[in-house]
Amino acid sequence: MAKTFNQQIFNQFILDNNVIRFSEQPITLKSGRTSHVYINWRTITNDAYLLNQLTDYIILFIKTQNLKIDCLYGVPEGATKTAIIASLKLAQSSSLFTAGSHSIPMGRAKPKEHGDPKDRFFIGTPEGNTLIIEDVTTTGGSLIESIQMLKKEGIKLHAALTLTDRKTENVKEKLAQFGLPFHVMSTADQLITAAMEKYKPSETIRNAITEEFKV
Repeated sequence: MAKTFNQQIFNQFILDNNVIRFSEQPITLKSGRTSHVYINWRTITNDAYLLNQLTDYIILFIKTQNLKIDCLYGVPEGATKTAIIASLKLAQSSSLFTAGSHSIPMGRAKPKEHGDPKDRFFIGTPEGNTLIIEDVTTTGGSLIESIQMLKKEGIKLHAALTLTDRKTENVKEKLAQFGLPFHVMSTADQLITAAMEKYKPSETIRNAITEEFKV
C-alpha cells in the first residue's frame, strides 16, 4: 500500500468491492430520504481481509491530513468495528505505544441503565484527541447525535470523518456549529459515474440518479 492516501486508488477500492449498489425500487435510507443508490459499507466491514485494507486506508488518510488524534470513535453501530481496528492500528504506529498509552473506545447503541455511570454510553471511554467516524453521511443526523453525546460526556473531539458523504446536505456546515472540522474520504458524486458504467442500470434509474447527484 502507498505511503500517502490516494483518492483514485481508494475510490477504485470502493467500486471493486461493490459498496455502491443500485435498486429498481427506491430504498428508504436511515435519514428517511429515498434513493435508487444504496451505499453499503458492510460489504467491506463484514470481511476480515477487506476491513483490514479499509483501516489501512483510514490510517493513511489520517497521516496524510496530519490529524493529531489519539483514538477513533465509531458512530454506533455502523462504524464501530472500523473504528476499533483503526484505533488499534493508530496506537501501534505511535512511538509512545505502551501499556496505558492509548484507549480503544466503543460506543453503545443504547445507554446502559445499570452499573457504573461512566460505562453508560461506552465500552471503553475515548481518551485524548478523538476522531469520530461515520460510514455514510446523508443529512449527518446520526453523526450529530453522537457528537452531542460525546461533548456532553466531556470527550475531547478533534474532528469528524466519513467514509462516504452522499452530499445531500452540507454536513460540513452543520458540524461547524460544534467547531469540528469535517473530513471526507469519498463522495457519492465521485463514484456514481463509474458505478453506472459497471452496473449499467436502466434509463429510468440513470435519470433519477443524475437528478439526485447532478452528475
